Amino acid sequence: MRDYRLIDADCHVVEPPHIWEQWLPKKFRDRAPKLVKDDEGGDAWQLQPDAPPMYIGLVATPGMRYEDIKWKGYTYETVRKGCFDGKARLEDMRLDGVDAEFLYPSQRTMYYFMGNEDRDFHRAGVRAYNDFMAQEFCAADPERLFFLAQMPNLGVEEGLAELERCKEMGARGAIITTWPAGGDDLVREDEAFFAAAAEMRMPVSIHINIQRKRNPRPKLEGPAAIASMAMAGMLMFPPIMAELIMSGLFDRVPGLQIVGVETEVGWIPEALEQLDNFYWRNRAHTGVEIERLPSEYFRNHFTCTFIRDKVGVNNRYDIGVRNMAWSSDYPHHGCDWPYSRKVVAEMFDRVPVEERHAICAGNMVRLYGLPQAA
Repeated sequence: MRDYRLIDADCHVVEPPHIWEQWLPKKFRDRAPKLVKDDEGGDAWQLQPDAPPMYIGLVATPGMRYEDIKWKGYTYETVRKGCFDGKARLEDMRLDGVDAEFLYPSQRTMYYFMGNEDRDFHRAGVRAYNDFMAQEFCAADPERLFFLAQMPNLGVEEGLAELERCKEMGARGAIITTWPAGGDDLVREDEAFFAAAAEMRMPVSIHINIQRKRNPRPKLEGPAAIASMAMAGMLMFPPIMAELIMSGLFDRVPGLQIVGVETEVGWIPEALEQLDNFYWRNRAHTGVEIERLPSEYFRNHFTCTFIRDKVGVNNRYDIGVRNMAWSSDYPHHGCDWPYSRKVVAEMFDRVPVEERHAICAGNMVRLYGLPQAA
């Protein structure tokens, strides 16, 4: 039993230099990401010979001044070891006052494997990441480092198989990057996966967005890049939330829990008000048949994470205290390590102690069924 007081609902792992040599089957290693140098002497991953390298700078920033944050020039020797090593992560958590973390992968790397047409390579890459997390990184302390399993994009049956495999390895939940059946839109075929996750009591996480073939990710630079990073959660996640609710999925799978990751929360009251309003006005001619108001489904089935969102904290009653969870985004450039306690104290100034505890720890304890000290 642990006394969880500050739980990070969304943080990440940077792939360690040895991950693919150790965890990817030998026959696929010639196509694995290769560690190379960027033009400033930093480390980067080369995914394909003709593609720009994947720099590590912005995803490995703990302790850096804002002025020093950049993509290039950082190496595995110059960034904190906690970015990629489980034992070192525990020390960084101790310094930051964080009791436990729920861990997400580098989506850039997952997109590389999941975008490959070779199903065997796709499957092997996802499995290699999940094995590394379960058997190496989180093995440093499974009561504080919580493994969430990345799901492949190979159809519902493959997703179910990996869900069951990872559950046996100790996964606490699942991460979907696409709809389980692999289509651009949510369909009835997807429900077998969601029903299995609900039966296993494994919440399903969606990190900001669902990848769709008709909407490839654009490469953004300069002002557009800042706008995209700042607005991603409030622009990309609401349509996904609405699609899930309006589909009637929660009427058919009432035990399903969805985690909206890195979405922020200040936008939620207005979104729910408009969903309810336009549902009433348009339910007949659109043929949408759901048993309750959209806002009720949100409050019963969704938890959304935020990093810095004073507006959301101030409007927690309109959002739902039980539907919010604090996160740091460590080790990405949105994190405030080692000052998370300071940031939390400022955001939760004058918030009742029990509500602060719910948002900063208790909601994760309840959602994932963690054993909590009395």
